[in-house]
Formats: sequence, C-alpha cells, structure tokens
Amino acid sequence: TLFDEFSQKGNSISFLLEKDRAIGFIAQGDQIKAGAKDFIQELQDASIRPVMLTGDNQQVAKSVGEQLGISDIHAELKPEDKAKIIKKYKDNGETVLMVGDGVNDAPSLASATVGVAIGAGTDVAIDSADVILVNSDPSDIRHFLSLAKNTQRKMVQNLWWGAGYNIIAIPLAAGIL
Repeated sequence: TLFDEFSQKGNSISFLLEKDRAIGFIAQGDQIKAGAKDFIQELQDASIRPVMLTGDNQQVAKSVGEQLGISDIHAELKPEDKAKIIKKYKDNGETVLMVGDGVNDAPSLASATVGVAIGAGTDVAIDSADVILVNSDPSDIRHFLSLAKNTQRKMVQNLWWGAGYNIIAIPLAAGIL
C-alpha cells in the first residue's frame, strides 16, 4: 500500500481523521543530504565507526541507517538516553565525537569528547559544543579531522625537535665539551 511505501522509506506518518475514520495521511521525512552516504563511507574507511543516536522511531532510524550504511543505530531516545550512551562509549575508552543541532542534543554535545554543533542549530546546542560547523554541513567534519590530525603531527614533531635540541644544547651549556 501507499502507507507501507512511505513508512518504509523512513517517513513519519500522521493520519487525517474525519469522525474517527482515517481519510488520508501525511508523510513527513527528512531528506538525506547529497554526499552523506559517501561521507559515512569515508569515516568507515578511516576506521571511524558512525553511530546514530536519534529520537526518531525505530523504523525511521533503521531506514535512514540502511540508506547511509550505518549499522549501530539507537532510536526513540530522550536527551538523557543519548548522554548515557555516550558515557558508555567513553567508559569503554573510546573517543566520542558527537554531532548535533538541537536542544535534545545539548547534553550529549557537552558530555562527548568533542561536541560538534551544526551552525544552523539551536543556541543551546551551539553553546554546548566544542566546535561549530558554520556552514551547517556535517561533511565539514572531514576538514576538522584533517586539521586535528595535522596539528597532532606538528605537536609531536615539535616535541622531538625540542627534545633533540635540549639533549645537545644542555650539555654544551654546562661546558661538557
């Protein structure tokens, strides 16, 4: 039926009733952004495991997860449930980067190792995050991750150069030669 087709695509269904009789329905759903599936695949190729935490119903979450290639899906969550799941990952020694845009995401953004707010999101989400994606494009995370990786590499280089310099300079300053 048409209802099954729309609901299996991940739409939320609202029924139009007249005298307790369904005379129609409205299917509402978010469009998956172009490039989202490729971005998820890039994360997986980089050994980063995407996890979906959503307040949407299980069927919608499963449909979106299947379209994007995300297998670790948690649906029908309240804000405190999302925060508990993030805490569980962190307690297992995992680094958690949480991306969110709404009031419901604020506790999770604050408790994640790194909270990333979508720039077009709510003020509460933006205030709770460590990083804000000004262009509201989640795929900008790849640039953020690249910058973080390059910064870490440069820090390690500087530590080695500093240590090498001190290993040579301190004995010279002490008059060893």
